[in-house]
Amino acid sequence: MTRVAAVDCGTNSIRLLVADADPTTGELVDLDRRMTIVRLGQGVDRTGRLAPEALQRTFAACREYAGIIKEHGAERLRFVATSASRDAENRDEFVRGVLDILGVEPEVISGDQEAEFSFTGATKELAGGDHLPEPYLVVDIGGGSTEFVVGDDHVRAARSVDIGCVRMTERHLVRDGVVSDPPSEEQITAMRADIEAALDLAEETVPLREARTLVGLAGSVTTVSAIAQELPEYDPAAIHHSRVSRARVREITEWLLRSTHAERAAVPSMHPGRVDVIAAGALVLLSIMERIGAEEVVVSEHDILDGIAWSVA
Repeated sequence: MTRVAAVDCGTNSIRLLVADADPTTGELVDLDRRMTIVRLGQGVDRTGRLAPEALQRTFAACREYAGIIKEHGAERLRFVATSASRDAENRDEFVRGVLDILGVEPEVISGDQEAEFSFTGATKELAGGDHLPEPYLVVDIGGGSTEFVVGDDHVRAARSVDIGCVRMTERHLVRDGVVSDPPSEEQITAMRADIEAALDLAEETVPLREARTLVGLAGSVTTVSAIAQELPEYDPAAIHHSRVSRARVREITEWLLRSTHAERAAVPSMHPGRVDVIAAGALVLLSIMERIGAEEVVVSEHDILDGIAWSVA
Protein backbone atom coordinates (compact mmCIF):
# COMPACT_ATOMS: atom_id res chain seq x y z
CA MET A 1 0.00 0.00 0.00
CA THR A 2 1.11 3.53 -0.79
CA ARG A 3 -0.43 6.36 1.20
CA VAL A 4 -1.31 9.16 -1.19
CA ALA A 5 -3.12 12.48 -1.12
CA ALA A 6 -5.02 14.03 -4.00
CA VAL A 7 -6.53 17.50 -4.24
CA ASP A 8 -8.99 18.48 -6.96
CA CYS A 9 -9.60 22.21 -7.16
CA GLY A 10 -12.50 23.02 -9.44
CA THR A 11 -14.64 26.04 -10.20
CA ASN A 12 -17.10 25.53 -7.37
CA SER A 13 -15.41 23.27 -4.84
CA ILE A 14 -12.05 22.00 -3.62
CA ARG A 15 -11.79 18.38 -2.50
CA LEU A 16 -9.26 16.22 -0.70
CA LEU A 17 -8.74 12.47 -0.72
CA VAL A 18 -6.16 10.74 1.48
CA ALA A 19 -6.08 7.02 0.74
CA ASP A 20 -4.03 3.84 0.83
CA ALA A 21 -3.62 2.57 -2.73
CA ASP A 22 -2.66 -0.95 -3.80
CA PRO A 23 -2.00 -0.91 -7.56
CA THR A 24 -1.65 -4.72 -7.65
CA THR A 25 -5.24 -5.30 -6.47
CA GLY A 26 -6.82 -2.08 -7.74
CA GLU A 27 -7.95 -1.27 -4.20
CA LEU A 28 -8.18 2.31 -2.95
CA VAL A 29 -9.00 2.58 0.77
CA ASP A 30 -10.24 6.01 1.88
CA LEU A 31 -8.72 7.50 5.02
CA ASP A 32 -10.18 10.98 4.60
CA ARG A 33 -12.41 12.38 1.86
CA ARG A 34 -13.87 15.87 2.14
CA MET A 35 -15.18 18.77 0.10
CA THR A 36 -15.34 22.52 0.67
CA ILE A 37 -17.34 24.95 -1.46
CA VAL A 38 -14.97 27.84 -2.25
CA ARG A 39 -16.48 29.14 -5.53
CA LEU A 40 -13.01 29.81 -6.98
CA GLY A 41 -14.62 30.53 -10.34
CA GLN A 42 -16.73 33.40 -8.96
CA GLY A 43 -17.06 35.93 -11.80
CA VAL A 44 -14.30 34.40 -13.98
CA ASP A 45 -16.63 34.02 -16.96
CA ARG A 46 -17.33 37.78 -16.80
CA THR A 47 -13.99 39.28 -15.67
CA GLY A 48 -11.40 36.74 -16.80
CA ARG A 49 -9.77 36.94 -13.34
CA LEU A 50 -9.90 35.05 -10.03
CA ALA A 51 -11.56 37.29 -7.43
CA PRO A 52 -9.45 38.15 -4.32
CA GLU A 53 -12.14 36.82 -1.95
CA ALA A 54 -12.39 33.57 -3.96
CA LEU A 55 -8.62 33.10 -3.68
CA GLN A 56 -8.75 33.69 0.09
CA ARG A 57 -11.52 31.10 0.53
CA THR A 58 -9.49 28.60 -1.49
CA PHE A 59 -6.28 29.26 0.44
CA ALA A 60 -8.12 28.82 3.76
CA ALA A 61 -9.30 25.37 2.61
CA CYS A 62 -5.75 24.52 1.51
CA ARG A 63 -4.43 25.34 4.98
CA GLU A 64 -7.03 23.02 6.51
CA TYR A 65 -6.11 20.25 4.05
CA ALA A 66 -2.38 20.68 4.75
CA GLY A 67 -3.02 19.76 8.40
CA ILE A 68 -5.01 16.64 7.43
CA ILE A 69 -2.36 15.46 4.95
CA LYS A 70 0.35 15.88 7.58
CA GLU A 71 -1.76 14.09 10.22
CA HIS A 72 -2.20 11.03 8.00
CA GLY A 73 1.43 10.99 6.86
CA ALA A 74 0.72 10.80 3.13
CA GLU A 75 3.88 9.95 1.19
CA ARG A 76 2.89 11.70 -2.04
CA LEU A 77 0.58 14.58 -2.95
CA ARG A 78 -0.79 15.74 -6.27
CA PHE A 79 -2.81 18.95 -6.63
CA VAL A 80 -4.84 19.31 -9.81
CA ALA A 81 -6.63 22.52 -10.77
CA THR A 82 -9.34 22.60 -13.38
CA SER A 83 -11.50 24.97 -15.36
CA ALA A 84 -11.54 28.26 -13.42
CA SER A 85 -7.79 28.48 -12.89
CA ARG A 86 -7.15 27.38 -16.49
CA ASP A 87 -9.13 30.39 -17.78
CA ALA A 88 -7.95 33.14 -15.41
CA GLU A 89 -5.48 35.89 -16.28
CA ASN A 90 -4.08 35.98 -12.72
CA ARG A 91 -3.64 32.23 -12.27
CA ASP A 92 0.03 32.78 -11.23
CA GLU A 93 -1.27 34.31 -7.98
CA PHE A 94 -3.24 31.11 -7.36
CA VAL A 95 -0.22 28.90 -8.13
CA ARG A 96 2.05 30.80 -5.74
CA GLY A 97 -0.48 30.63 -2.90
CA VAL A 98 -0.96 26.87 -3.19
CA LEU A 99 2.79 26.26 -3.40
CA ASP A 100 3.39 28.29 -0.23
CA ILE A 101 0.71 26.38 1.74
CA LEU A 102 1.01 22.78 0.48
CA GLY A 103 4.54 22.65 -0.91
CA VAL A 104 3.43 21.46 -4.34
CA GLU A 105 2.62 23.41 -7.44
CA PRO A 106 -0.95 22.98 -8.69
CA GLU A 107 -1.09 21.36 -12.10
CA VAL A 108 -3.46 23.34 -14.25
CA ILE A 109 -4.46 20.43 -16.45
CA SER A 110 -6.13 20.41 -19.84
CA GLY A 111 -9.72 19.34 -20.30
CA ASP A 112 -8.50 16.13 -21.95
CA GLN A 113 -6.33 15.25 -18.93
CA GLU A 114 -9.25 16.06 -16.66
CA ALA A 115 -11.38 13.62 -18.66
CA GLU A 116 -8.77 10.85 -18.38
CA PHE A 117 -8.63 11.16 -14.58
CA SER A 118 -12.43 11.22 -14.31
CA PHE A 119 -12.78 8.10 -16.43
CA THR A 120 -10.20 6.15 -14.43
CA GLY A 121 -11.69 7.17 -11.10
CA ALA A 122 -15.26 6.37 -12.13
CA THR A 123 -14.77 3.08 -13.98
CA LYS A 124 -11.84 1.29 -12.33
CA GLU A 125 -14.22 -0.65 -10.05
CA LEU A 126 -17.17 -0.98 -12.47
CA ALA A 127 -15.67 -3.67 -14.68
CA GLY A 128 -15.20 -6.02 -11.74
CA GLY A 129 -18.38 -5.02 -9.93
CA ASP A 130 -21.79 -4.58 -11.52
CA HIS A 131 -20.66 -5.79 -14.98
CA LEU A 132 -22.39 -2.88 -16.63
CA PRO A 133 -22.30 -3.02 -20.43
CA GLU A 134 -19.49 -1.19 -22.23
CA PRO A 135 -18.64 1.22 -23.65
CA TYR A 136 -19.18 3.70 -20.84
CA LEU A 137 -19.92 7.38 -21.27
CA VAL A 138 -18.54 9.14 -18.21
CA VAL A 139 -19.96 12.63 -17.73
CA ASP A 140 -18.36 14.89 -15.12
CA ILE A 141 -20.54 17.99 -14.60
CA GLY A 142 -18.29 20.49 -12.85
CA GLY A 143 -18.68 24.14 -11.98
CA GLY A 144 -17.06 25.61 -15.08
CA SER A 145 -17.02 22.76 -17.56
CA THR A 146 -18.38 19.30 -18.29
CA GLU A 147 -16.14 16.45 -19.41
CA PHE A 148 -17.34 13.70 -21.73
CA VAL A 149 -15.34 10.49 -22.00
CA VAL A 150 -16.24 7.33 -23.94
CA GLY A 151 -14.24 4.18 -23.33
CA ASP A 152 -14.13 0.61 -22.04
CA ASP A 153 -10.84 -0.59 -20.55
CA HIS A 154 -9.26 2.56 -21.95
CA VAL A 155 -10.35 6.01 -23.10
CA ARG A 156 -11.47 6.12 -26.73
CA ALA A 157 -12.41 9.79 -26.97
CA ALA A 158 -12.75 12.77 -24.65
CA ARG A 159 -13.88 16.37 -24.80
CA SER A 160 -14.35 19.19 -22.32
CA VAL A 161 -16.98 21.86 -23.00
CA ASP A 162 -17.86 25.00 -21.03
CA ILE A 163 -21.28 24.10 -19.59
CA GLY A 164 -20.60 23.73 -15.86
CA CYS A 165 -23.32 24.49 -13.30
CA VAL A 166 -21.70 27.73 -12.04
CA ARG A 167 -20.91 29.01 -15.54
CA MET A 168 -24.47 28.30 -16.76
CA THR A 169 -25.98 29.93 -13.67
CA GLU A 170 -23.86 33.08 -13.97
CA ARG A 171 -24.35 33.32 -17.72
CA HIS A 172 -28.12 32.75 -17.84
CA LEU A 173 -29.80 32.87 -14.43
CA VAL A 174 -28.30 36.01 -12.85
CA ARG A 175 -29.98 39.41 -13.22
CA ASP A 176 -28.48 42.52 -11.57
CA GLY A 177 -26.07 40.37 -9.59
CA VAL A 178 -28.78 38.13 -8.12
CA VAL A 179 -29.82 34.60 -9.11
CA SER A 180 -33.39 34.65 -10.48
CA ASP A 181 -35.74 33.02 -8.02
CA PRO A 182 -37.13 31.18 -9.92
CA PRO A 183 -35.78 31.82 -13.47
CA SER A 184 -38.03 32.96 -16.31
CA GLU A 185 -38.95 30.73 -19.26
CA GLU A 186 -36.80 33.00 -21.44
CA GLN A 187 -33.76 32.39 -19.22
CA ILE A 188 -34.33 28.63 -19.19
CA THR A 189 -34.75 28.54 -22.98
CA ALA A 190 -31.48 30.45 -23.49
CA MET A 191 -29.65 28.10 -21.12
CA ARG A 192 -31.05 25.03 -22.91
CA ALA A 193 -29.87 26.42 -26.25
CA ASP A 194 -26.38 27.02 -24.85
CA ILE A 195 -26.23 23.44 -23.48
CA GLU A 196 -27.45 21.94 -26.78
CA ALA A 197 -24.80 23.89 -28.71
CA ALA A 198 -22.10 22.55 -26.36
CA LEU A 199 -23.40 19.00 -26.83
CA ASP A 200 -23.11 19.49 -30.60
CA LEU A 201 -19.49 20.50 -30.00
CA ALA A 202 -18.82 17.45 -27.80
CA GLU A 203 -20.31 15.13 -30.43
CA GLU A 204 -17.81 16.37 -33.01
CA THR A 205 -15.11 14.33 -31.26
CA VAL A 206 -16.86 11.98 -28.80
CA PRO A 207 -19.36 9.34 -30.05
CA LEU A 208 -21.83 10.01 -27.23
CA ARG A 209 -24.60 7.83 -28.65
CA GLU A 210 -22.41 4.70 -28.84
CA ALA A 211 -22.35 4.40 -25.04
CA ARG A 212 -24.32 1.58 -23.43
CA THR A 213 -23.86 2.81 -19.84
CA LEU A 214 -24.04 6.45 -18.74
CA VAL A 215 -21.99 7.17 -15.61
CA GLY A 216 -22.57 10.56 -13.95
CA LEU A 217 -20.08 12.26 -11.65
CA ALA A 218 -19.75 15.28 -9.37
CA GLY A 219 -22.03 17.27 -7.10
CA SER A 220 -24.85 18.13 -9.49
CA VAL A 221 -25.39 14.46 -10.34
CA THR A 222 -24.94 13.11 -6.81
CA THR A 223 -27.34 15.74 -5.45
CA VAL A 224 -29.98 14.75 -8.02
CA SER A 225 -29.57 11.13 -6.83
CA ALA A 226 -29.94 12.19 -3.18
CA ILE A 227 -33.15 14.08 -4.05
CA ALA A 228 -34.45 11.12 -6.10
CA GLN A 229 -33.94 8.82 -3.10
CA GLU A 230 -35.43 11.40 -0.69
CA LEU A 231 -32.46 10.93 1.62
CA PRO A 232 -32.74 12.55 5.07
CA GLU A 233 -29.14 13.72 4.67
CA TYR A 234 -26.37 13.49 2.09
CA ASP A 235 -25.19 9.84 2.24
CA PRO A 236 -22.31 8.91 -0.10
CA ALA A 237 -22.81 5.17 0.51
CA ALA A 238 -26.47 5.35 -0.61
CA ILE A 239 -25.60 7.55 -3.59
CA HIS A 240 -22.60 5.58 -4.92
CA HIS A 241 -23.72 3.33 -7.79
CA SER A 242 -27.36 4.34 -7.39
CA ARG A 243 -29.37 4.55 -10.60
CA VAL A 244 -31.77 7.34 -11.52
CA SER A 245 -34.19 7.08 -14.44
CA ARG A 246 -34.47 9.77 -17.09
CA ALA A 247 -38.10 10.36 -16.10
CA ARG A 248 -37.06 11.00 -12.48
CA VAL A 249 -34.21 13.29 -13.54
CA ARG A 250 -36.70 15.27 -15.67
CA GLU A 251 -39.17 15.53 -12.77
CA ILE A 252 -36.45 16.76 -10.38
CA THR A 253 -34.99 19.20 -12.93
CA GLU A 254 -38.39 20.75 -13.64
CA TRP A 255 -39.01 21.18 -9.91
CA LEU A 256 -35.58 22.75 -9.35
CA LEU A 257 -36.11 25.21 -12.21
CA ARG A 258 -39.43 26.44 -10.81
CA SER A 259 -38.46 26.35 -7.11
CA THR A 260 -37.33 29.24 -4.93
CA HIS A 261 -34.02 29.53 -3.11
CA ALA A 262 -35.78 28.73 0.19
CA GLU A 263 -37.43 25.60 -1.23
CA ARG A 264 -34.14 24.25 -2.58
CA ALA A 265 -32.30 25.11 0.63
CA ALA A 266 -34.90 23.11 2.59
CA VAL A 267 -33.93 19.86 0.80
CA PRO A 268 -32.12 17.94 3.58
CA SER A 269 -29.44 16.46 1.29
CA MET A 270 -28.62 19.80 -0.38
CA HIS A 271 -25.20 21.33 0.34
CA PRO A 272 -25.66 25.07 1.00
CA GLY A 273 -23.09 25.87 -1.69
CA ARG A 274 -25.17 24.10 -4.35
CA VAL A 275 -28.54 25.76 -3.72
CA ASP A 276 -28.13 28.42 -6.41
CA VAL A 277 -26.38 26.27 -9.05
CA ILE A 278 -28.11 22.88 -8.80
CA ALA A 279 -30.91 23.71 -11.27
CA ALA A 280 -28.40 24.46 -14.03
CA GLY A 281 -26.40 21.32 -13.21
CA ALA A 282 -29.54 19.15 -13.30
CA LEU A 283 -30.54 20.63 -16.66
CA VAL A 284 -27.12 19.74 -18.09
CA LEU A 285 -27.62 16.13 -16.92
CA LEU A 286 -31.15 15.91 -18.32
CA SER A 287 -30.06 17.38 -21.67
CA ILE A 288 -27.31 14.77 -21.97
CA MET A 289 -29.69 11.90 -21.17
CA GLU A 290 -32.19 13.17 -23.73
CA ARG A 291 -29.48 13.64 -26.37
CA ILE A 292 -28.15 10.06 -26.13
CA GLY A 293 -31.43 8.35 -25.23
CA ALA A 294 -30.13 7.07 -21.87
CA GLU A 295 -32.91 5.47 -19.81
CA GLU A 296 -30.92 5.88 -16.59
CA VAL A 297 -27.72 7.29 -15.15
CA VAL A 298 -25.41 5.28 -12.89
CA VAL A 299 -24.19 7.71 -10.22
CA SER A 300 -20.61 7.48 -8.97
CA GLU A 301 -19.06 9.10 -5.93
CA HIS A 302 -15.69 8.10 -7.38
CA ASP A 303 -14.46 10.54 -9.96
CA ILE A 304 -11.52 12.74 -10.92
CA LEU A 305 -10.29 12.77 -7.31
CA ASP A 306 -9.87 8.98 -7.33
CA GLY A 307 -8.23 9.17 -10.76
CA ILE A 308 -5.71 11.70 -9.42
CA ALA A 309 -4.98 9.41 -6.44
CA TRP A 310 -4.35 6.46 -8.80
CA SER A 311 -2.01 8.59 -10.90
CA VAL A 312 0.06 9.31 -7.77
CA ALA A 313 0.07 5.65 -6.68
